[in-house]
Amino acid sequence: MRKCIKPAVLFVIGGAAYYLIEMLWRGHSHLSMFLLGGLCFLLIGGINNHYSWDLGFLWQCLIGAVIVTTLEFITGLVVNVRLGLDVWDYSNQPFNVMGQICLGFSLLWIPLSGVAVMLDDYLRYQLFGEDEPHYTIV
Repeated sequence: MRKCIKPAVLFVIGGAAYYLIEMLWRGHSHLSMFLLGGLCFLLIGGINNHYSWDLGFLWQCLIGAVIVTTLEFITGLVVNVRLGLDVWDYSNQPFNVMGQICLGFSLLWIPLSGVAVMLDDYLRYQLFGEDEPHYTIV
């Protein structure tokens, strides 16, 4: 049962955080952003599980940004292009790809991924008794 609760709790926290960021940044959001945020948070949280604590914090931030950017692109293709919901459109941003992702927001995901890494690690430590977070820079 605990194996199901932990990812569910982390998914909801990540989804709510992503949705809140959207609300603060744009003033509105969409259910797809909650789902995307939950998935991104679970995958970013899995970085330490896959690579161990020896992977530098900056690398974790970069991997997290790649995860978010990739999933935003895939979600954008489904939600915006295929379903035509027009949840977001980066067509007017420089260095965009099909209006679904752009360099500026991809770079912004680097520090935000760092926040997600630390939040996930501390939640896992406090709520689920996992290893106490510790980091190396690189």
